[in-house]
Amino acid sequence: MKVAKSTMLLYAVTDRTWLGNSTLAEQVEQAIKGGATLVQLREKHLDFKAFLEQAEELKKVTDRYRIPLIINDNIEVALACDADGVHVGQDDMAAGAVRARIGEDKIIGVSAETVEQAVQAEKNGADYLGVGAIFPTSTKLDTEPVTFDTLKTICSAVSIPVVAIGGINEQNIMQLKGSGIAGVAVVSAIFAQPDIMAAASRLADLARKAVE
Repeated sequence: MKVAKSTMLLYAVTDRTWLGNSTLAEQVEQAIKGGATLVQLREKHLDFKAFLEQAEELKKVTDRYRIPLIINDNIEVALACDADGVHVGQDDMAAGAVRARIGEDKIIGVSAETVEQAVQAEKNGADYLGVGAIFPTSTKLDTEPVTFDTLKTICSAVSIPVVAIGGINEQNIMQLKGSGIAGVAVVSAIFAQPDIMAAASRLADLARKAVE
């Protein structure tokens, strides 16, 4: 399944750290109303049952707005809730093996930090790449930032959409202009903000300028 470049514009990655009095489904709906074009459910510490329940809740929201829902790492949860796709890291299952499990009609995203990893992921059947971390980020403390030049080279080396991820916010997003990315993936720049819908709206506007 090929992903439309426009679907990658503002990729919202969930984090329950900032839930407060809201549910994750409510926050995701606010993000979509603001302009998020794709949602990834990222849960590193939930058991299968709790992860699946969360995924099913979000799927109702994303289906209502016709926005794809991607599950981070967990193929079993993605299959069980009929998510639109899966995102895997370099240390997880290779894209070819994921494809064999989830079928031809689902989206597969792969994380990449180097040109070699990016090219290999595309060869293995990835539909898009998440490249980063671009800026220092509290979500991933053990990664070296990917330089602008590397990001640009990756975008030129593959024919699938590339999404920049890692520490991206309203202040630095325009530094990515001219790199060739299809969009940006953000966590705290949406979900840690007091007005999620407004934050997503501002980021979506900036992302359109950054990908021109």
